[in-house]
Amino acid sequence: MTFGGRTLCLIISTAPEVSQIAFTKTFVQHYAFIMKTLKKSHESDTMSNRIVHISVQLFSNEELARQVTEECQLLDIMVTVLLYMMESCLIKSELQDEENSLHVVVNCGEALLKNNTYWPLVSDFINILSHQSVAKKFLEDHSLLVTWMNFVSFFQGMNLNKRELNEHVEFESQTYYAAFAAELEACAQPMWGLLSHCKVRETQEYTRNVVRYCLEALQDWFDAINFVDEPAPNQVTFHLPLHRYYAMFLSKAVKCQELDLDSILPDQEMLMKLMIHPLQIQASLSEIHSNMWVRNGLQIKGQAMTYVQSHFCNSMIDPDIYLLQVCASRLDPDYFISSVFERFKVVDLLTMASQHQNTVLDSEHERSMLEGALTFLVILLSLRLHLGMTDDEILRAEMVAQLCMNDRTHSSLLDLIPENPNPKSGIVPGSLSFESMLSAVADFKAPVFEPGGSMQQGMYTPKADIWDKEFDPVMVILRTVYRRDVQSAMDRYTAFLKQSGTFPGNPWPPYKKRTPLHPSYKGLMKLLHCKTLHIVLFTLLYKILMDHQNLSEHVLCMVLYLIELGLEDSPEQESDEEDSVGEHERCHDSWFPGSNLVSNMRHFINYVRVRVPETAPEVKREPPASTSSDGVASSQSPRRSKSLQRENSGTAQVFSLVAERRKKFQEIINRNSSEASQVVRPKTSMKWSAPGATPQLTTAILEIKESILSLLIKLHHKLSGKQNSYYPPWFDDMEVLIQPEIPKYSHGDGMTAVERILLKAAVQSRLNKRVIEEICRKVTPPVPPKKISPAEKKTLDKEERRQKARERQQKLLAEFASKQKSFMETAMDVESPDADIAMEIATSEQHVSEAVYDCVICGQSGPSTEDRPTGLVVLLQASSVLGQCRNSTEPKKLPTSEEEQIYPSDTCAAVHDVRLTTLQRYFKDSSCLQAVSIGWEGGVYVQTCGHTLHIDCHKSYMESLRNDQVLQGFSVDKGEFTCPLCRQFANSVLPCYPGNNVERSLLQCHSNKSIQDLIKEVEELQEQLGTFPVSISSETNLSKEMESVMKDIKSTTQKKYTDYSKTPGSPDNDFLFMYSVARTNLELELVHREGNLCLGGASTAGKRSCLNQLFHVLAMHMRLYSIDSAYNPWRKLTQIMQDRNSQMNSEELPEVPVLYRDVSSLLLIQILTMPQPLRKEHFTCIVKVLFTLLYTQALAAFSLKCSAEDRVAWKNSGALKKNTSNGEKSWEALLSHVISELSKGKMFEEGETEELAMVYPSVWSPDSIECYLQQFCLPFLRITCLLQHHLFGGDLPSCQEDEEFTVLGNCLGLLPSSFQSPHQFTSASCLDWPVPAFNMISQWCLELASFADRHAEQVKVLLIQEPKWDLPCLLQLPENYNTIFQYYHRKTCTVCTKVPKDPAVCLVCGTFVCLKGLCCKQQSYCECVLHSQNCGAGTGIFLLINASVIIIIRGHRFCLWGSVYLDAHGEEDRDLRRGKPLYICKERYKVLEQQWVSHTFDHINKRWGPHYNGL
Repeated sequence: MTFGGRTLCLIISTAPEVSQIAFTKTFVQHYAFIMKTLKKSHESDTMSNRIVHISVQLFSNEELARQVTEECQLLDIMVTVLLYMMESCLIKSELQDEENSLHVVVNCGEALLKNNTYWPLVSDFINILSHQSVAKKFLEDHSLLVTWMNFVSFFQGMNLNKRELNEHVEFESQTYYAAFAAELEACAQPMWGLLSHCKVRETQEYTRNVVRYCLEALQDWFDAINFVDEPAPNQVTFHLPLHRYYAMFLSKAVKCQELDLDSILPDQEMLMKLMIHPLQIQASLSEIHSNMWVRNGLQIKGQAMTYVQSHFCNSMIDPDIYLLQVCASRLDPDYFISSVFERFKVVDLLTMASQHQNTVLDSEHERSMLEGALTFLVILLSLRLHLGMTDDEILRAEMVAQLCMNDRTHSSLLDLIPENPNPKSGIVPGSLSFESMLSAVADFKAPVFEPGGSMQQGMYTPKADIWDKEFDPVMVILRTVYRRDVQSAMDRYTAFLKQSGTFPGNPWPPYKKRTPLHPSYKGLMKLLHCKTLHIVLFTLLYKILMDHQNLSEHVLCMVLYLIELGLEDSPEQESDEEDSVGEHERCHDSWFPGSNLVSNMRHFINYVRVRVPETAPEVKREPPASTSSDGVASSQSPRRSKSLQRENSGTAQVFSLVAERRKKFQEIINRNSSEASQVVRPKTSMKWSAPGATPQLTTAILEIKESILSLLIKLHHKLSGKQNSYYPPWFDDMEVLIQPEIPKYSHGDGMTAVERILLKAAVQSRLNKRVIEEICRKVTPPVPPKKISPAEKKTLDKEERRQKARERQQKLLAEFASKQKSFMETAMDVESPDADIAMEIATSEQHVSEAVYDCVICGQSGPSTEDRPTGLVVLLQASSVLGQCRNSTEPKKLPTSEEEQIYPSDTCAAVHDVRLTTLQRYFKDSSCLQAVSIGWEGGVYVQTCGHTLHIDCHKSYMESLRNDQVLQGFSVDKGEFTCPLCRQFANSVLPCYPGNNVERSLLQCHSNKSIQDLIKEVEELQEQLGTFPVSISSETNLSKEMESVMKDIKSTTQKKYTDYSKTPGSPDNDFLFMYSVARTNLELELVHREGNLCLGGASTAGKRSCLNQLFHVLAMHMRLYSIDSAYNPWRKLTQIMQDRNSQMNSEELPEVPVLYRDVSSLLLIQILTMPQPLRKEHFTCIVKVLFTLLYTQALAAFSLKCSAEDRVAWKNSGALKKNTSNGEKSWEALLSHVISELSKGKMFEEGETEELAMVYPSVWSPDSIECYLQQFCLPFLRITCLLQHHLFGGDLPSCQEDEEFTVLGNCLGLLPSSFQSPHQFTSASCLDWPVPAFNMISQWCLELASFADRHAEQVKVLLIQEPKWDLPCLLQLPENYNTIFQYYHRKTCTVCTKVPKDPAVCLVCGTFVCLKGLCCKQQSYCECVLHSQNCGAGTGIFLLINASVIIIIRGHRFCLWGSVYLDAHGEEDRDLRRGKPLYICKERYKVLEQQWVSHTFDHINKRWGPHYNGL
């Protein structure tokens, strides 16, 4: 029988009702057969899903389900089939009595459980139980209930863990997953389903039925495993579904059905048995956390965590604790308390003696087990989840506990709040919705960015009020899966108290008043008023005071918590008169006179008899005379009045604790049945006799003379470290006794807690008040001299030590940071000495100071030398960011429909590419390659962290990285490493040129030479090209390093971005590439400064700049190429040449006309081919000359922009000014000359100018022309200023945007010194012509005119340069993610026309790509990697459509960056699992863009991995 999924479902849903019923009946009749098929099926997943698709439709209809239940015994069939299914994998239980056990449990290793094969069945069962009518039938049918309990008992005690005592378990079994899943799905969920129908009084009968059969099943189970009263040692199972059924139905009965609890409770003997296994689990949890189960491997920790984890806790630990609370409220309190300490194996520790032997526990585990036992008691007595809290209070408490541990996102909080696991019950109990409760207890913190760049999600954090009044450490301890979360909650609480100024020190967990108990459970409080507990508390207080080992602050904290709980809930006020001698007579067999904590607190205990090892210090003392008479007395002997003691503690008291428990147990059993008395097995008590190997125990008598009150007061002194530190507050103000509720008391440390307890004790009884006063009046005897014992050090100082360590760490970190900071400042700022120092050096030229560098590897400082050069740690990366600038002001949007497409023709890279190709068509190749810059795409960007190292140190560092087998996120073979000091990613070292500061200052002094002289000098310096300084021509280490770094720079980018010449491998190529590297770095720095220099200041954003060193390396290499002096552009710029056109071969292509050359490129060529270091005066001279060319280009470009009439007008009006004195500095005169010169050719003939005129204003005013000219020149001035700043130091001036031109001109020395006020300023006044201006212009224009004769159509194209580029930015994304998702997730791949499995889109250019798609693979490169190389020269930013996350590809590595789309609660939804609507987070997108533009992906994102070209 196969299941044809969809068609069948369709038929069912559309079929008429009659046939639906018929089909359902048939389905039910075949149910058993279906399940057999399921069990045999190999691919049970698909099978299960198909079955469930059908059954869910059949059984969701209540009417249909009811009918089938009545007519076809559906319930019987289901339960029987389930039973039959589980019977196939039963094994004998090894719990308790291995040989004689008759109990069988499921084997969690079977495929049936491992693969959840039973799931469809259970799911159907839960589904039909959700219908009230069906559930009613189930709960009324006794035989069904018996069968069901039988089924549940198969899971009782499954997956038994046995503690490994010798060696580590070989193979860690993972069966616990199956066990927990089975209990949750097969037992707990049906239970919650049934519970949801037991909500009102009328349903009492159902509860009685379930409870009755549950108890019967439990009784059978106890008999089957042969259980009497002692659990087998070193065994634990976390699975007790029968106990939990029983507990949950009890809780429901009291909470909703008003049943009398006692009417459904069994006899005492049964209660004693019921409490043992849940108690065993609590003790085992403590053992597991104390590392006693460490040999069982990690899986046992996994079980302990799963048991309390949010999806399981309300079906597992909560019912267990509730059941223990019920047992405790009905059993004898002394019996219960002694059982707890016995289970936790710490009975031997509870002795007054300073030494003891523990026969069942290693001493290193004693402390944590004692903490565990006390914490368990605190939880047992404080938790009210099933004892009277309303659903809303429960939800609030759960939420507060989770928020106190950590700030939480909305989704994780939803996940962490335990829900009622029955799917039909809705997500959260309580009338208040989750959202309104959340807004009541928490504040929303919008997603922010930490400075390190890590992404925060929207978080909820507890309101201040919650910390102040509702933080409940008990609830936190109960709900923490990881122990560290408790510490985290305490740290947050401490921080809150410090911040709000409530408490400055290290606070203890606050004491919180509990909600009142439901009357049915009042008996629970008897635990606090029983002598056994008081003896334990007294003993522990005494031990802590006397500094015995293995006690911690946590123990004291819990002891005080228990005392405070007892005072909170003391029975009615005792009458003080009753305290007469008569009482002592009446109660003679025990330490304390009664069982009320309030009166026992003041009871003095004088002498105590202990059993101690002979080696103990106590043995040496002579017993005082007063006890000699009753020294022999047995542990029950009567004593007289005040010395009326019972032999205490030590092993003696151990025996009495255990003996008392046995005695009580015996009494209870005898009461129940006469013959049961023979059952008590003596063998179990043998465990407690000390084995022979231990030293002999002897009896000693201790003089104590303390009461609980006096111990508390002494502890106060001890905690404060001062004598007599406790001063009763009512001495000053009697009010405190009348109105004791003082809220400020709830926060504080141990001293505050002691004060609070003493005040409460005094409030509750006049006698206590009197005793406290008496104790305080006596001058307190000095506390035992405080030799700091190791134990003491361990515990009370632990916090202090932690605090000190933290402070020390902060201090060290701060020191380190300041060192780093000052180091970074000194390491890099050697290049900008202060101006006054410079002047001093200039005047006294005797001593020469060299730049000094610190090596971060060997720590030595010194100059960089030829033989041992120092280098800067740098990261070289290819970048196409500049190429992405567009000249449109409209930002481009990511296409989200077929109509919107992006064409790259208007990007900076495309425009420059077209220009170079056009030039190469008409002009000589070598001169074309000097007329432009490349590097807009695939340019090399160099950045440094500012740290320096010796290059030989670096080589050995790389060697050590190569041999280091640790998995690194980078590839050492590719030269990658992280800076040894700041761990920033890097891949090369840039040698520092040996130089000194003096040269630079000398270079800065102003010269009075004329510009003509300077031009001559520059030309001569360029002529020296071939002659190198000796140092570099001979091979030195420095020159080798410079060559190798140049190779690195070249290999950083792909060959296609370096080869532009028509003859491959031509030296012109290298020449172009080298000065373009300088250009790329300057342009990028401009971009980082938002595209202008208005801000001024030093290098960008505090980033260390390495441009000075970079220029040295480039200059050294560029000077290897000599430029034929005939072609040196410097001549054309500074001299009137003879007409060379006549001699030119007509075949040979002409050189690029000067007016077509990119001035910034010319600047770099001139500067980098001069001998270094350059003098400032020569630099200024070069800038002045180039500015005249730039200005002429601006005029020529403008002349093309205006209409023919305008041209004529300007030509004539300017002609008048030509002959005036400053004609050369008047733009009108110059423009007129340019127009007339250009008119000689065919420049203005075409009618094209008409359409240009449309774009620009039809009427140009002189102001608008001036503005146009300034805007044209500004990009060059900015680049030049940056260059000057890097070469010669000195800060950049800051200014307003409208005065940027003037300020930069001034900074570069273009403005004449006579220049005064800005209002009459024209850009032309910066001109300084080396030869008569009009001749120069004529010569330049002539070149164009002769070109225009041959190729008129190209003249304008090459001249109109649009220098206005917008800053690079990523594509704009739509507000709502759905817009992107809908368009792209169905879009087909262009190669194979199928819809890709992982579609992605590039956020730089909008290209649609297949992530990991094999269809688009080329030569083993997948499409995303290929695209990242083509679009971003190795950097790609892709949005993964189906996951909403962004991945970054950088070279051979990639990382997941995070998402820029968040839901309404500020959370990511990776992989769109939660399916929430997502909205753009603009701040995150800004951060992404910022990291892209500033090339900092490598530094900020930490998790990189290799992609092996597979993305």
